[in-house]
Amino acid sequence: MTRDVALPAYDRARLTPGIVHIGLGNFHRAHQAVYLDDLFAMGLGHDWAILGAGVREGDARMRDALLAQDCLSTVIELDPAGHRARRVGAMTGFVEVQPDNAALIVAMADPAIRIVSLTVTEGGYFVDPATGRFDPTAPEIVADGAAPGRPATAFGAILAALKLRRAAGVVPFTVMSCDNLPGNGHVTHDAVTGLARLSDQGLADWVEANVAFPNGMVDRITPATGPRERALAASFGLKDPVPVTCEPFRQWVLEDNFPAGRPPLERVGVTFTPHVHAYEAMKIRILNGGHAIIAYPGGLMDIDLVHEAMAHPLIAGFLDKVERDEIIPLVPPVPDTDLTAYFTLIQSRFANPEIADTIRRLCLDGSNRQPKFILPSLRDNLAAGRVPRGLILESALWCRYCAGVSDSGAVIAPNDPNWGRLTETAQTARAEPARWLAMDDIYGATGRDPAVIAEFTRALNDLWSRGTAAVLQDYLRG
Repeated sequence: MTRDVALPAYDRARLTPGIVHIGLGNFHRAHQAVYLDDLFAMGLGHDWAILGAGVREGDARMRDALLAQDCLSTVIELDPAGHRARRVGAMTGFVEVQPDNAALIVAMADPAIRIVSLTVTEGGYFVDPATGRFDPTAPEIVADGAAPGRPATAFGAILAALKLRRAAGVVPFTVMSCDNLPGNGHVTHDAVTGLARLSDQGLADWVEANVAFPNGMVDRITPATGPRERALAASFGLKDPVPVTCEPFRQWVLEDNFPAGRPPLERVGVTFTPHVHAYEAMKIRILNGGHAIIAYPGGLMDIDLVHEAMAHPLIAGFLDKVERDEIIPLVPPVPDTDLTAYFTLIQSRFANPEIADTIRRLCLDGSNRQPKFILPSLRDNLAAGRVPRGLILESALWCRYCAGVSDSGAVIAPNDPNWGRLTETAQTARAEPARWLAMDDIYGATGRDPAVIAEFTRALNDLWSRGTAAVLQDYLRG
C-alpha cells in the first residue's frame, strides 16, 4: 500500500449493515458505496453499512474477489489534473450467491436491514420496451411466479423476504433502485407487485400499501474494468482484480420516501427533492441520449474510445446539433439548473481523455436503451409538429451498426442481448428500411409514422451508399 491511497477514515469494525445491495458492479462501487464511505468518515450513519448480494453467476465471481480483500473496493478518480485512489470500506460482507437465493432472502428478512438497493442494469427490470410496463410473461418472471419459494430473480427474492417480514411483524424495508432508467422507483414497484400478483394477490396488496419505492437519479461515468484499470491500481501499489475507475463528477438525486429510516446522505451531497423526475429527464435525455448519439457513428467509423469520438469534428458536431436543436428545447425545466450549462458540462465529461471509456460500451444493449434514451425525445418532437432529422439519423446509425460490419468492413462483435434478431433485421432493412422500424416492441406507433419512415429510409440508404462521414457532413450542412 502506498501513501497516495486514501484509506477508510473510520473503524470498519464498528460498522453494522443496514442496507442490502443487489448487484455489486462498478457503478455501485463508484457511486452509492462512495457516498456512504464519505458519510462514515464524518462519524455518521455507521449502522448503514452495505451487505453485498447478487443473483447472477457474475455476482458469485465478484463476491469471491471482494471477500479476498476484506470487501474493500479500489476506486480511482480519473481527473485530467491527476489520478486519485481510495479504498472504499462501506461494505462489510457479501451474501452467498445461490440459485434459490435462500441466503439472500434470510439476509433481507433481518430487521436490521432497512433498505434494499439495486443496480441490476436497465434491462434487468423485465419491462416491455413497446409499452414501458412490467412484462409478467417474461420467462424468468413466470418461473418465479410458479415457484415463489425458490426465486431466481432479485424481485422474487425481495418479495420472499418481504413475506417473511410481514409474517414476523417486522416493518418492511424500502426498495431503492439505483439503476439508470426513467421512474426507477415506479418501475421497481411494478416489478415487485406484478410478480406478487402471479402467486399471492394478498401479498401484492400488502406491498402496495406498505412498501416504499423512492425514485432516484444517479450519475457517474464508470468504465468497465480491464487490463488498463488493473494496471492503474497496480501503479498505486494495489493488487486488485476488480478495481473501479470513474470520472470525478458524481450526482445523486432522491425522493425522501424512506419509512424505515435512511442514512443522512444530504450531508455528503445527495439532493433530496420531490422533483426527481425533472432531474432524471434531463440526465437520461441529454447525457444518456448523448452517449447514444456519439456511440454508433463512432462504432461505424472504427473509433475505439469516447474521447477520441469527441475529438472528431463530425461526431462532436452531430452531438452538438442534435442536442441543441432536438433534445434540450424539449427537456422540462429542472430546479436551479441551466440546461445549456449542463450540456456544456456533459461535453467536457465525454471529452475527458483519462476516462478511456469505450465506444463499444456505449453501443451495448441498444434494444433496451434506445426506447428509454432516444425515443422519448423523438416522440416529443413529432408531437410538437417537427420531424427530428438528427434523432432519426441516430436510429438509422444504430440500425446500420447492428448489421454487424463497420464502414471499413470490420466485423462488429455481438453487442446486445438481442444481437441475433437485431442483426438479421438490420441486414433485411438494407433493402427494406421500414422493416427496422417495424420492431413494434421497440418503436411502437412511432415506427409506423409515415414521416419517420420516409426520413429513416433516406438516412439508412445514405449510410449504406455513402458512409457515415459523408452523411454526418451533410447533416451538419443542414
